[in-house]
Amino acid sequence: MAEKYEDSHLYRLRHSVAHIMAQALLERIPEAKITIGPPIEDGFYYDFDLPRPIEDEDIRWIESRMKKIISGNHPFVVREVTPAEARAIFSDQPYKLELIDDLVNGRVDENGASVQAPAEKLTIYTQDKFTDLCRGPHVASTKEINPNAFSISYRPPAGAYWRGDEKRQQLTRLYGTAFETPDDLKDYLFRLEEARRRDHRVLGEHLELFVIDPLVGKGLPLWLPKGAVLRDTLERWLRARQEAVGYQHVVSPHIGNLNLYKTSGHYPYYKDSQYAPIDVDDEQFMLKPMNCPHHIMIYRSQPHSYRDLPVRLAEFGTVYRYEKSGQLNGLTRVRGFTVDDAHLFVRPDQVEAEFIKVVELAQFVFGTLGMTEFRARVGIRDPKSPKYVGTDDLWENSTSAIISACEKMGMRYTVEEGEAAFYGPKLDLVFRDALKRDWQLGTVQIDPNLPERFDIEYIDSDNTRKRPLMIHRALFGSIERFCGILIEHFAGAFPLWLAPVQAVIIPIREDHNDYAVQVRDQLRAAGMRVEADLRDKNMRNKIKEQRKMLVPYLLIVGDNDIASGTVSIRLRTDEDKGAMPLADFTAMAQDLIASHAMTLMA
Repeated sequence: MAEKYEDSHLYRLRHSVAHIMAQALLERIPEAKITIGPPIEDGFYYDFDLPRPIEDEDIRWIESRMKKIISGNHPFVVREVTPAEARAIFSDQPYKLELIDDLVNGRVDENGASVQAPAEKLTIYTQDKFTDLCRGPHVASTKEINPNAFSISYRPPAGAYWRGDEKRQQLTRLYGTAFETPDDLKDYLFRLEEARRRDHRVLGEHLELFVIDPLVGKGLPLWLPKGAVLRDTLERWLRARQEAVGYQHVVSPHIGNLNLYKTSGHYPYYKDSQYAPIDVDDEQFMLKPMNCPHHIMIYRSQPHSYRDLPVRLAEFGTVYRYEKSGQLNGLTRVRGFTVDDAHLFVRPDQVEAEFIKVVELAQFVFGTLGMTEFRARVGIRDPKSPKYVGTDDLWENSTSAIISACEKMGMRYTVEEGEAAFYGPKLDLVFRDALKRDWQLGTVQIDPNLPERFDIEYIDSDNTRKRPLMIHRALFGSIERFCGILIEHFAGAFPLWLAPVQAVIIPIREDHNDYAVQVRDQLRAAGMRVEADLRDKNMRNKIKEQRKMLVPYLLIVGDNDIASGTVSIRLRTDEDKGAMPLADFTAMAQDLIASHAMTLMA
């Protein structure tokens, strides 16, 4: 098993630097009230109730003071206290007093997560002159922190509501990050700046891929022609790959009867993230929040023998989820999106083999896109939570099958308690992009419970009725989100096979236009996506503009090309590859497209 971030030294280091930041801020603004300061994926934050806005000068002072505190070699001392002692220590900190009450009454912990039992004892951590209510973990001493390997000035302060409740007090959130070495910090800050340059919202508009218009609605992207090509190319490719390994594609409606989602359990369990039911002719319908109940009904529409299994049903199905306006983000967080969903109905003896095939398909798909670095995360149920359905035996057998598959494939994996779906355990594949950011993409879930809820079956070899198991599977997840990730992963410079426009023909002079059109038509006939730029503009300006659109090939044509039947190749990187016979270029490009190559020249 791989080490969890929460168990790493980096996690403890960041948690400790968050405490040091809180200490320095209180020294700068003594009237401030402290709340919580947890580590997060790429750093940490601390929320404060401040008597005045925080200024750039404050940030510089706090950062400088933090360096001095770190250099003091202060130990982090943990002490267990009673609730009464804790209330006395934090008597002037109202948010800490509320946290203490929540812990003692078994409601939520110091980070806002639900707790199952009242706390009889609490822990506090002290470094230098600062004490915080905290369960840890922390480094042993500030000497483990490099004073040149953290930053709180790289990201501006933000607003946040206490407990995430917009009806509660608005706080000031200070972000920070910390690393083991200054070089690690420098690398992170570089990648952060690069991420801003690659922002899919900016590139999506510039490259004419999609728009989001307030008149249409927030979180509802409109795909422009070039973006539709990108999306369609991905879908066609995955569809063909799935059909080659035994998937059958189906189509389901965008709405469904409310009773369908009540039967599946999605409506009561995910009610808050769904749109309100619609009354139609004395029945209630919902915008489809999930595809799986529809696929179950497709399976149930026909009898099945044990010989028919596995049945693999796939769909690029559009679903609708309620997201708060403040959570929407370009393509990566939307209200209507299409999922590359598949549901496999299998016999118990087929579960592990099918699970492995799904993971292998995911590895192939993402490997083709140049995303080869990944880790696996096994989500299991929290035994203390009541939200899960099904028997202990079903959960244990399903969890064992996932872990066994991971180990047989030699995958790095972590086990995350409480990360299962309400109906079964799952495996998330977390891939790293070109900027070393982690994205949870492929998801595979074993489900013994929905087959029970829908009473689906197959006839076994002994002529008895048996219950199949389900495997839920999505590789891209949301097509919208995945396109957003790919735009940033490739910085808009898609590989040839994915590029919405693969080549633009640029005539040197107007009298070369006819040849440019001839070349365009021949390449289109060969299956390429090609345009001819016949505008009344200077050739150099055309090249400059088309390079900004990140078109893979700019094919310049003039007198010599007309005479010899060639095209002069210039890449989007501005590399001049010289003249090549049109037939040779066509064959090379076709081979690169067919092989899904990441390069532009053979």
